[in-house]
Amino acid sequence: MTSAPHRRYLPTLKSLNRRPTAHVIRLPSPPPSSIIAWAWYVDGVRKPAEDLSVAARLANTGEGFVWLGLKDPGDEDLMALASLFDLHPLAVEDAVNGHARSKLEMFGDDLFMVISTVAYVEHEELTATSEVVATGQVMVFLGEHFVITVRRGEHAQLSTLRRTLEADPTRLARGPSEVLYAIADKIIDDYLAVVAEIENDIDEIESLVFARHGKREEVERVYQLKRELIEFKRCVMPLGAPLLRLATRELPVIPPEAKAYFRELADHHTEAREAVAAFDEVLTSILQAGLARASVADNEDMRKISGWVAIVVVPTLVAGIYGMNFDNMPELNWEYGYFVVLGVMLLIMISLYLGFKRNKWL
Repeated sequence: MTSAPHRRYLPTLKSLNRRPTAHVIRLPSPPPSSIIAWAWYVDGVRKPAEDLSVAARLANTGEGFVWLGLKDPGDEDLMALASLFDLHPLAVEDAVNGHARSKLEMFGDDLFMVISTVAYVEHEELTATSEVVATGQVMVFLGEHFVITVRRGEHAQLSTLRRTLEADPTRLARGPSEVLYAIADKIIDDYLAVVAEIENDIDEIESLVFARHGKREEVERVYQLKRELIEFKRCVMPLGAPLLRLATRELPVIPPEAKAYFRELADHHTEAREAVAAFDEVLTSILQAGLARASVADNEDMRKISGWVAIVVVPTLVAGIYGMNFDNMPELNWEYGYFVVLGVMLLIMISLYLGFKRNKWL
């Protein structure tokens, strides 16, 4: 990670432990286009405000908190918001560039959390090139008087979640930590929904692989599903450590009474994580069984080919002997020689066919 982006943001930031009191920082007009929604909440109730800058100033004096939602913000958008909410440059850099793994970091009294998101991609049938999961990220800046969510990807929309929380002021009155809990809860529920869909895909592919007339192409489908599962696994697994930290550690922006809720989330996450691990093992077993089945099928084909070759060799061999045109071949002049030779060839071929059939070579 280079230091250039740090120098770019540092001139606009104040100390981590101070909030602006002597002057007001305002967003440029018009406001950043990446802002999807924002609101100022006091005692869990949405309050009107002139603009986001005014709402941030009022929240900073201890009157409620601001919840700001962004979608794929650019560098300039986050620079302006970093000044307004006093965000740490390292956290801002992660929000600009994205981060591949879920994580949780503390910067002074503020929290920055990255949560990988997953959505199931609907498909009529699973093929060797089907996309099964789509991934994205939700990044959360959490302070005493603000929540900023940065969403990357076309799924995991939070507008419905905002309306749900606004309909229950008691929950929103608990402060920014309740928003973080609700976001993590929704994303983990999405994990479990994807788990259920992938389980259906695994059942389907397992039936195809072990079908009586299963085709070799089914092995390619198993391999594709396993690759998609690996991508899902990369999103699910890293979230365990941040959730455990939220549930067990003393953090300035997480009230002690909220730890029980995050412990519940950790339990649900463990359920998803164990399901993913089990799916990985099942797909590995199906893949190995499919390859073994393909190998057995190849051997059966070779046995059939070998059996028919052995049957065809009989008339070829006899015809070759009688086609050598030697002068001293007494049976050539025998009146019934032709019919006897044909009968012997037919008898041997029928005997070989019945023997191969009894041994299931044909």
